[in-house]
Amino acid sequence: MKMQTPAARPQRQPGERIKNAMTCDVEDYFQVSAFAPYISRDSWPTRECRVEANVERILALFEQNDVKGTFFTLGWIAERYPQMVRRIVDAGHELASHGYGHLRASDQSRAEFDNDIRSAKALLEDIGGQQVIGYRAPSFSIGEGNLWALEALTEAGYRYSSSIYPIAHDHYGMPDAPRFAFYPNGPDGLLEIPITTAMLGKRKLPAGGGGYFRLLPYALSRWMVKRVNELDNEPALFYFHPWEVDPGQPRPEGLGAKARFRHYINIERMEGRIAALARDFAWDRMDRIFLSKP
Repeated sequence: MKMQTPAARPQRQPGERIKNAMTCDVEDYFQVSAFAPYISRDSWPTRECRVEANVERILALFEQNDVKGTFFTLGWIAERYPQMVRRIVDAGHELASHGYGHLRASDQSRAEFDNDIRSAKALLEDIGGQQVIGYRAPSFSIGEGNLWALEALTEAGYRYSSSIYPIAHDHYGMPDAPRFAFYPNGPDGLLEIPITTAMLGKRKLPAGGGGYFRLLPYALSRWMVKRVNELDNEPALFYFHPWEVDPGQPRPEGLGAKARFRHYINIERMEGRIAALARDFAWDRMDRIFLSKP
């Protein structure tokens, strides 16, 4: 990275409750990276799609708990469910890009990546009727080996990315990246907003959702978010997927033990845990929390 300029901390009134960023990666169960060795892309159009019903459940949960969030949406999904995209926007949530076809950024050339992020942005803006300024790479697949992707996002008109997870993981992660929002190429470039981690001594704990949120006791996840708010005085960034609130989803045959464990662990508890998180903390959209001008 040329620079690692920290973003300015949000300005709050004394005693004001910190608003954290709630995000949802809008993809279906058969599109997750862990299933890629078992489910071919060619089969996607023939599989039962459950994303629309699951997003409806999430929108209802958010409405009940006065939560506004950011929906990082695949172009492949938006193309097939345009009314769902419009319902997200009409409910007051931010529409952002998750790329078109859930291809990892690290598996694409610069030209392929450029085409993916531009086509997804144009498609989402056409369907949603609002400017799309945020992007999240599938599987947090921007790291040391493809930091050129951040420049490509800037050139494509994005203002922020949430594509780096500053932990060590076998599928993703950039452990040495800053823990909080920063400008990788200086303050005139793209703002990168990493998934949240909490510190326990010198140990960095994953505090931002996903499989870790389903695996760990809810009390620990709540403690980590609270610790980030109170000790670091920073907003936390949480993410999850529509398929994580769907215990009845089809279960493909032949999955490896690791993929099966990661995908299904405590999935029947996820909706209740998100509802608890919604009640225990204040939440808002990425653009309103991290950018001076939404």
